[in-house]
Amino acid sequence: MMSSTTSATAAAAAFGAAAAASKPRGSSSALCPRVAAGGRRRSGVVRCDAGVEFQAQVEGKAASIAALEQFKISADRYMKERSSIAVIGLSVHTAPVEMREKLAVAEELWPRAIQELTSLNHIEEAAVLSTCNRMEIYVVALSWNRGIREVVDWMSKKSGIPASELREHLFMLRDSDATRHLFEVSAGLDSLVLGEGQILAQVKQVVRNGQNSGGLGKNIDRMFKDAISAGKRVRTETNISSGAVSVSSAAVELALMKLPMSEALSARMLLIGAGKMGKLVIKHLIAKGCKKVVVVNRSVERVDAIREEMKDIEIVYRPLSEMYEAAAEADVVFTSTASETPLFTKEHADALPPISDTMGGVRLFVDISVPRNVSACVSEVVSARVYNVDDLKEVVEANKEDRLRKAMEAQTIITEELKRFEAWRDSLETVPTIKKLRSYADRIRASELEKCLQKIGEDNLNKKMRRAIEELSTGIVNKLLHGPLQHLRCDGSDSRSLGETLENMHALNRMFSLDTEKAIIEQKIKAKVEKTQN
Repeated sequence: MMSSTTSATAAAAAFGAAAAASKPRGSSSALCPRVAAGGRRRSGVVRCDAGVEFQAQVEGKAASIAALEQFKISADRYMKERSSIAVIGLSVHTAPVEMREKLAVAEELWPRAIQELTSLNHIEEAAVLSTCNRMEIYVVALSWNRGIREVVDWMSKKSGIPASELREHLFMLRDSDATRHLFEVSAGLDSLVLGEGQILAQVKQVVRNGQNSGGLGKNIDRMFKDAISAGKRVRTETNISSGAVSVSSAAVELALMKLPMSEALSARMLLIGAGKMGKLVIKHLIAKGCKKVVVVNRSVERVDAIREEMKDIEIVYRPLSEMYEAAAEADVVFTSTASETPLFTKEHADALPPISDTMGGVRLFVDISVPRNVSACVSEVVSARVYNVDDLKEVVEANKEDRLRKAMEAQTIITEELKRFEAWRDSLETVPTIKKLRSYADRIRASELEKCLQKIGEDNLNKKMRRAIEELSTGIVNKLLHGPLQHLRCDGSDSRSLGETLENMHALNRMFSLDTEKAIIEQKIKAKVEKTQN
C-alpha cells in the first residue's frame, strides 16, 4: 500500500525543488557571509549588492517555474483518478490507551494540526477527530500512497512513536469506505459504547471548529455535515441510543460493580473535573441513587452551574489546590480533566490513608481521560485499583445485544446517506467543465464583438447602440450555451442522470478541447507550490 511510482517520485522531487526555491535568497547567510540582516555590517561600510539580490530573486522564480513544470509533466498519474478521501487513525478497537494518549490532540490545537497537515505536499484538505476513544485524521489526498505516507510520518513525529510501530495499530480507509466509517462513527456504531451520544457532539465540534478557523475544505466540510445528518437519522429512526450507556455511565457502573454491593451507595465519591464528561458522571451517580459527590475543579462557576441544574444530589466544591486532601477522604475517585500530565502517581497514591475494610480495603481510581490523569504505576499500590477507558468493555458487553440488532437497521440509513454524499461529490466533476465552456464561449464573443465594433467604427456608435450590440452578443452566447449547460447540471440524487451528465461532460471536453482534468490538477499543483513558497 505504501508503494510509489516513478511519476510520483518525480512529483515529490519537484515539490522539493519548489521548497528549496522558496527559501529567501536575499538573506545574509545566502549572499553575504558575516553580514547582519538587512545586508549591512554594523560599521555601515559593506552592503549586499542589489544586482546580486535581484539576480537571486530571478533565479528563485525560475527554479519555482521549472519545478512546477516538472510536476505538471509527472501529473499524468494524478489525472487518471481524482483526489482520494482517506481516514488514517486508531481507536479503542485497534490501539491501547498508552498509544492513543500520545497521539491525542487537544481541541484548541485542531486548527494548528489541520494547518500542518494541509501543508504536506499531497494533502489538500484535512480534519482531526480526537476523543478519549479515537484519534482519526481525515484528508483529501492528491496521491493515495504519498498522502498516507506523509500523514503517518506526521503522526509519528508528533507522538514520538516510530512509524513502523504505529502502522501495527493504524487503520486506513479510502473514499467510500472512509466516508462510511465517519458516518458509522457519528451514528455511534463504532463506539466502545454502541449508540452513545457524545460522539455525535464531538463530530459537530469538528465542524464548528473548522468554521471558526476556516480550516475545513469543501469535501471534508460536506462529509462531516452529512455524517452529522446520518448520526441524527440513526438515533431518531432506530432508537439505538435508548438504554445505551455512555463512557461516563459505564464508568459509574464499573465503579459500583467493584464496590461491595451492600456499601456501594454509601461510598464517598470524588469527581475531579467538571467538564462535559464529569457532568455526565454526576448525572449517572444520581440515577444510581448516590446522594453526595465532592467535585474538584479549577473554577467554582462551572460547579455552581451543575449544582443549579442537578438538585437531587449534594455537590460539595473543592478547589484544585485541595485535590489530594479530597482524594484522602474518598473511596472512589473519578478523573476527567484535560491535563497533559498525570494528576496521580504511585507516590501520591502511597501517601493516601487506607480505605476501610467495609469498602473492600482499596481505593478505586476510575480514569476516563485521554491522556490519562492517573498513572499506570498507581496500580502497583496495594490499597489502590486503577481503571481506564479500556477497562469499560466489561460493562459495555452486558448492554450490547439489543443495540447490535438496531445497528443492523442503522446500516440501511448509513448506506442512503453515503449514496447522497457520493452523488454530490460526483456532481462536482462537471463544475470545471461548465466554467471552462463558459470561459471559452466568452472569449470568442469578446473577440468577435471587438471585430464588429472596429468595422462599424467608434464614431458611428453612441453608448446606447454599443450596449445593445454587447447585450445581443451576450444573449446569443447564453442561448447557445443553455442546452449544453443544462445537460451538465444535476442534483446528484439520480444515479442514471448523473451517469448521463458525466458522459455529456466528457463529450464536451473532447469537442471543445477543454482539457479540464489537466487544468484542475495543474491548478492544485500550482496552489501547493505557491503555499510551499510562502
